[in-house]
Amino acid sequence: MSHSTATSADLSGEIARVFALQQDYQWEVKASSATERKAKLEKLKSAVESRTEDIIAAVLEDTRKPVGEIRVTEVLNIVSNIQRNIDNLDQWMAPTQVTPSLNPADKAQIVYEARGVCLILGPWNFPLGLTFGPLAAAVAAGNCCMVKLTDLCPATARIAGEIVREVFEEKEVALFEGDVSVASALLELPFSHIFFTGSTRVGKIVAAAAAKHLASVTLELGGKSPVIVDEGADIAGISAALAAAKQFNGGQACICPDYVFVKEDQLPALVEGFKTNVQKNLYDDAGNIRKDAIAQIVNKANFDRVKALFDDAVAQGATVAVGGVLEEADLTIHPTMLTGVTPQMKILQEEIFAPLLPVMTYDTLDQAIEYIEARDKPLALYMFSPNEANVERVLQRTSSGGTTVNGVFSHYLENQLPFGGVNQSGTGSYHGYFGFKAFSHERAVYLHQAG
Repeated sequence: MSHSTATSADLSGEIARVFALQQDYQWEVKASSATERKAKLEKLKSAVESRTEDIIAAVLEDTRKPVGEIRVTEVLNIVSNIQRNIDNLDQWMAPTQVTPSLNPADKAQIVYEARGVCLILGPWNFPLGLTFGPLAAAVAAGNCCMVKLTDLCPATARIAGEIVREVFEEKEVALFEGDVSVASALLELPFSHIFFTGSTRVGKIVAAAAAKHLASVTLELGGKSPVIVDEGADIAGISAALAAAKQFNGGQACICPDYVFVKEDQLPALVEGFKTNVQKNLYDDAGNIRKDAIAQIVNKANFDRVKALFDDAVAQGATVAVGGVLEEADLTIHPTMLTGVTPQMKILQEEIFAPLLPVMTYDTLDQAIEYIEARDKPLALYMFSPNEANVERVLQRTSSGGTTVNGVFSHYLENQLPFGGVNQSGTGSYHGYFGFKAFSHERAVYLHQAG
């Protein structure tokens, strides 16, 4: 039976059947060599490359993203992630040798072993990239996996299912399509590890489900990622970076800047620079927005949620400094900068996940630090400053999943760094070696001398 055609009546039985197969088969996969795992990854990479145009068409159908963005985030990024696992797997799998402190004649080592049967739940903002990236790490680490993409991207899920069935037997990797009931049925099972990318709200549900079976979890969540613009910072460069960040996937990225602190005397230049860059990046000579250059908001429910945040801010006195056009007909929101925002506005209380950028002014760096300290730890924090002492002060007095100084997104793009959140913005990390570790158990092995 195709996992995409199972009815609700037999859905749980089908999921249980495949789970049982993987429970039995996990020990063979765990014992597989680096050579065997790399062969599987090569096959997965080839399947993604051969279906490039199908993937682009499917993601375009589901999200109306710019084709160039799809190619980078949903094809090239996956291929490079898989290749990174292939290139480094021998080194990653090698046991770490430890010299015993009590008896140096003995031997000890840390062995990286597969966790077992894992569940990967993907998001809608980068539906294939943020599902197949973790899948590559799980395969590299020697796990069996059950995979579920979001039901908001059915065309992408269909292509993903075809790729998975082409590359893997269901006893090793299986992909299930369907709505939230499928995810709920999967979460009932005693997985060894669950990897979830999505909202903090759903992350709590996943964590609670995992706790019933004491499964380990990697939760890649979100939050309100702040930007601090320090005195003497390059406003022209910052304006360009913020405009590009809010254009990328229509602002629907977990690491997207969510609000900005700037000095009062820098505000006019920031507004003008943001406006200039948005115009240059997105509008034609007649002043019309090029809708092939910015993703739509994923669905009507999210559009309405964002519009409510915008309307609440304006009703409470925020100024629309740039943009302010929200087109319900095709779920397009023009990049928008709001000034005069205050903490009681909902737009400063909820993750925006759209191309709206609220800006607050501050007098002293401590004011910005104290505001961030008093709130949930964000997934990302950005600071633009020429002052190393001020940068160090912000790093010491705040906490975030990752931080980029004098830029955006760079801590995510550097695969030699771990990517993940902290507390409310996530649990655990991945990317490169850290992805391999996320899907591995570090087993302590001590070997006494024989005799």
